[in-house]
Formats: sequence, structure tokens, C-alpha cells
Amino acid sequence: MAAPDELFCWEGAWGLPSVSSDCLTVLAYAQFAGAPLKLRKISNPWRSPSGSLPALRTNQNETLSRPADIIIHLRKQKFNADYDLSAREGADSLAFISLLEERLKPALIYNSWVDSKNYVEVTRRWYAEHLPFPLNFLLPGRMQRQQLETLRLLRGEESLEGGEELEKELYREASDCMNLLSQRLGARKFFFRDSPSSLDAYVFAYLAPLLKAKLPNGKLQQHLKSLENLSSFCSNILLLYFPHDARESSGGQKSSSPPQPEGGDYDHVPNKRRKQLMSVLVALGAMLSYAVLTGILSIQHMQKEALEAPPPDRQTLDPLDEDEEGDG
Repeated sequence: MAAPDELFCWEGAWGLPSVSSDCLTVLAYAQFAGAPLKLRKISNPWRSPSGSLPALRTNQNETLSRPADIIIHLRKQKFNADYDLSAREGADSLAFISLLEERLKPALIYNSWVDSKNYVEVTRRWYAEHLPFPLNFLLPGRMQRQQLETLRLLRGEESLEGGEELEKELYREASDCMNLLSQRLGARKFFFRDSPSSLDAYVFAYLAPLLKAKLPNGKLQQHLKSLENLSSFCSNILLLYFPHDARESSGGQKSSSPPQPEGGDYDHVPNKRRKQLMSVLVALGAMLSYAVLTGILSIQHMQKEALEAPPPDRQTLDPLDEDEEGDG
């Protein structure tokens, strides 16, 4: 019997199996389709076969990273969550998934990566606490720039002017999208028939992090919570398909601090973390002082760019065969 494909994804928080919507899309679809994957939850994308997450390493030693490509691969392996859909339902599913990409995804990027409060207090802080040293100093800013580029591409604009007007426009489009999803779902458990499909996977993956994260700026979150059927939809999928994560959330067993990986060499001991931070700061200070004194570095006035990230914060499947790993 062939070995199962390996799925590498970001580890979870807030009662979710993963903090990443792309990872959640693949996790949910695999659960819905009954795909026997070997799950590896990690917090260092450089440890995945592609250098990014999610990543699927097939038993043919191929690597896939885009959720859509992973889903196509699973369908080719006869794990198809849309098998029972009619042609009309399949077309409706594709239309709603396109709507999610065009109207909801840009607002979610803004909510997590552009809104200063949410980015500093939740998004950047989570990644800074979970990434291994020294990547926790480097990758959050790089990831933010990648997300901003994705937002520009989705908007079809060369540059974006941040601020209240952009936020209002994005949140209005996202709220309209959620309203349409709520109307389509109605009182049903899933969007089509009695079992979940790819549309359910995408909707869950986009909305569950928005519903569960502890956001200081919760404008978009509050609109989702006002749509009770969508909120219940996300909670029901968690209970049915990811009960381990749901139990940890409801039982209050997960704290805001990162879990201690078993067998990993990422040290969370506070004293050691402080010494590492102080060493980095002292080294940076010495290098900058030397550069200024020797004339290598000249101090110039820099003009702020649009959507510039805020200054760094010093604080920084049960059915699937799951194997959580520590990071080094």
C-alpha cells in the first residue's frame, strides 16, 4: 500500500486547526473528502518542501502549494467532496468561490495585515511568538509585504492608498458577500445537500479565523457574528470535523502563548528568549554605530510609503493522521 501524501500547514490557534485560510481550505476539503493525509503542523514555512504553507508532498515526491492545485490532486486520487453535486450546483459553487476571492479575501487581508491594531496586537504578535528565532524578527514583515502585494493584485491597482475610505469600501464589499452567503445557506447545515462540498471548505476557511480570532478592531467580525447561520456554520464544522481543536477552545485549555513542541529545539524559556533578544539588539546597535562612525551609513529623511507597516513590536485532524512538530 502506497504511503499517504504529506500535508504541511501552519499550526492552529483560537480553537482552529490552523491560523491560515489557505491551510484551512485544504484541511477542511481533505476531511470532507476523506483523504488519508499525513498531517504535519509546523510554525516554520522553511521546513516545508516548497518553503511555504500549505504544501502537499505526494507519494510520487511532487510538491503542490496552491490550495486549488492540492484539491485538484485529491480529486484525481478519487477523493472528491463535490462528487454528488449536480451540474447546476457545481456552477453555483464555482461562482460563489470566485465571489469569495474577489469580495471577501481583500477585506480579510486588510483586516489582518493592514489594520494597524489587528496587525500589531494579533497577526504579527502570533507569528513573532511562534516562528523560531531569528525568523520571528524577519518573516512577519516579509509576509505582510506579500499580503499587501496580493491585495494590490486583487484590487487591480498599481498602488493603494490606505485609510478610512479604502477600509469602508473593502468592508462594504465583504459585508455584502457575507450577506449573500447567509441568504444562500439559509437554515441548511451545508450549502448543498446533506454533506459538505468544496464551497463549504472555502467559506469555512475564510470565515472561521475572522470569527474566532481575538481582534481589537472587530468591525468586520461583528458583522459576521450578526449573521447567526454563518457563525453556526463555522462552529458546527469545527465540532464535526475538528473536535479536538474545538474542545480545546471551549475548555479554555489553550493559552495565548505558543504551545511547547515535543522534541523540538525551539526554546520558549523566558530568560533565554530575553538573552537572545538583548544579544540581537546589542549586535544591531554596535553595527549601526560602526556604520555611522565610519561613514558607511548616512542618515537621510525617508518619505513614508502608502500602507507602510507599523514599527516592529518588541513583544513580541482527528480523522487525518496528525503529527505536530516543533520547529528549529
